[in-house]
Amino acid sequence: MELGSFDFLKQQDLPAGALYMVATPIGNLGDITLRALHILNTVDGIACEDTRHSAPLLQQFGIHKKCVALHTHNELSGAQTIIQRLANNERWAYISDAGTPGVSDPGARLVDEVQKAGFRVIPVPGASAISCAISASGSVMLNSEGRFQFLGFWPHKTKERDALLHDISTSKKTSIFFESPHHIHETLQTLAQSLEPDRQILVCRELTKKFEQLVSLRAQDLPSWLANAESLKGEFIILVAGRQGSLDETPEHATLLRWVHSLSPYLGSKEIATVLSQTLGLTKKDAYQIALEAKTAENE
Repeated sequence: MELGSFDFLKQQDLPAGALYMVATPIGNLGDITLRALHILNTVDGIACEDTRHSAPLLQQFGIHKKCVALHTHNELSGAQTIIQRLANNERWAYISDAGTPGVSDPGARLVDEVQKAGFRVIPVPGASAISCAISASGSVMLNSEGRFQFLGFWPHKTKERDALLHDISTSKKTSIFFESPHHIHETLQTLAQSLEPDRQILVCRELTKKFEQLVSLRAQDLPSWLANAESLKGEFIILVAGRQGSLDETPEHATLLRWVHSLSPYLGSKEIATVLSQTLGLTKKDAYQIALEAKTAENE
């Protein structure tokens, strides 16, 4: 691909002896960034989660570089190979099979080893299934005011699954996780049985691909949707809205009032609400209501 017309790309600093963590498309090749293409064309070599998987992507854009495999099973030993290359003042990139490296993909150990060896790691942002799903989530993210917890792939061992379910059920943050087509039916049925009926859920399938599907529904509607789904093939990412708390919860409510009473001699209601929100994870709306309630009680 000819990038000659994008002279601004040549103006960026591309230090040698550095590792570039490059995000790649999660399905649609059009989502590759100009910066990613420039860097992949510039580096001395590319480490890939699976060289066979990455080959079509690199060929599509006319990128011909030395590639080495670096995956979960050889990440530590592969990191030493990359470090030796960086020590020779080379530039190397790392790409996973799809999306941003290190997000439920190999990459974290590689970065850790490279940094411990004293070399620079440069992130090159791009596609991510998580941010992609969040951008189209609507009501599932509204009440958590942008806060979420990413849980990786859904576990299928009973003990781990039950612990995760408890975390999702009790958290006020939106919970996000990946699931495979082989287990999606069972997992969504489990959510339907475990969550309160009105909990909002967003089911995303094959994001950015030809058969992309995003469905927003309540937990109680999951069985019916599953029974009528045209297809459950492809990769899934699920968003579960956070639990909606009430102001009369105890002992949390009493604890919050103590916080407000302690802060009120020094701060106004808005400032107290900010402290409660940032420190205790409340929404700004709930925190402000608590602050007002305590202030009113003091004045009575």
